Amino acid sequence: MINAEQRPMFRFLAVMTAASMVGLQGYTILFNNFAVETVHLEGRHVGVIQSIREVPGFLALLAVYVMMVVKEHRLSALSIALLGVGVALTGLFPSFTGVALTTLVMSFGFHYYETTNQSLTLQYFSTHLSPLVMGKLRSLAAISSIAAAAFIWLLGWFLDYRGIFLAVGGIVFLFGLWGMYQDPTHESVPPQRLRMIVRRRYWLYYLLTFLSGARRQIFMVFSMFLLVKVFHFTMQEMTILFMVNNAINWFLNPLIGRAINRFGERTLCSVEYTGLILVFLTYAYTTSKGMAAGMYIVDSILFNFAVAIRTYFQKIADPRDIAPSSAVGFTINHVAAVFLPALGGYLWMIDYRIPFLAAAALGAVSLFFAQFIRLPGQEQPFPAEAAPEAE
Repeated sequence: MINAEQRPMFRFLAVMTAASMVGLQGYTILFNNFAVETVHLEGRHVGVIQSIREVPGFLALLAVYVMMVVKEHRLSALSIALLGVGVALTGLFPSFTGVALTTLVMSFGFHYYETTNQSLTLQYFSTHLSPLVMGKLRSLAAISSIAAAAFIWLLGWFLDYRGIFLAVGGIVFLFGLWGMYQDPTHESVPPQRLRMIVRRRYWLYYLLTFLSGARRQIFMVFSMFLLVKVFHFTMQEMTILFMVNNAINWFLNPLIGRAINRFGERTLCSVEYTGLILVFLTYAYTTSKGMAAGMYIVDSILFNFAVAIRTYFQKIADPRDIAPSSAVGFTINHVAAVFLPALGGYLWMIDYRIPFLAAAALGAVSLFFAQFIRLPGQEQPFPAEAAPEAE
């Protein structure tokens, strides 16, 4: 499937993806319990911190300009190293301000890696291979998350939060250091336009990316906070839930890549958004701890269907637009992320169901617009525009 010329890039992305997931999942598993038990944060504090966490995603378009002086694959490795530093420092500053600052450092690393990861995958692999490669990488990410969860579960018996954050962050930093000495590139990839590009014909990609980012915030911020705050999950229970969840995703992610090739992006997106409406309504009204945990797993599975938006973009895009458009797409994905967690945190204080009902409404809007997905050669939802494209 992957030829000899592509193997170095796949190996590089595999290692960096594993490291990013160890860092992100380590932070995610620990954060809510650390925030509640050690820092004593309330819903409004968590919402503000999560909004701060998404600022680097909103600034992802600046990665295009960083690439003018730093090669894209090297920026990936530097981002992983920065992710490790941010995670390692989190436990050393058990205050609202300290957690906010270390979260910002960690987030710059994670989001800039995700931007370059998406871009490199779409550049170096064909439209047929990219869904399969994304599926393999996500499957690897799930296995890495299981390993991170098991590692944290074991460390939890011997170390406090500070020690666990230091151990996880240190490992991630070492992976980033390894990546800085690799060069997985080859010359056959079209050179990228290193400037910000916005094109009218990508409007649906931009819109679906925005809506995906908005609903992702509800999932990332409030679904886990619901489990800890309302259903009183312990750190060990959260760790076990993460392990079960990622074991399922390890098995399913390659199948999602194949399903995109077989059924198409519109079908996958429609399944995702229909499922999300039901999941968020259940979050809002369930009183069962087991049901809430089950919805978290279903929610995570559906989250992986979002790769269909990326493969849709690859099929309609100019190959030279991949890197700048990935950065712009990441910024669009995080527009809502800058204000939605903080707003959701205050709405949570009124009634914790409100953020989940809003997410169900976002799912309905996404489902409507997903029906406009068309690929080259298919009937277009709107006639071609005569006006020149904006850049």
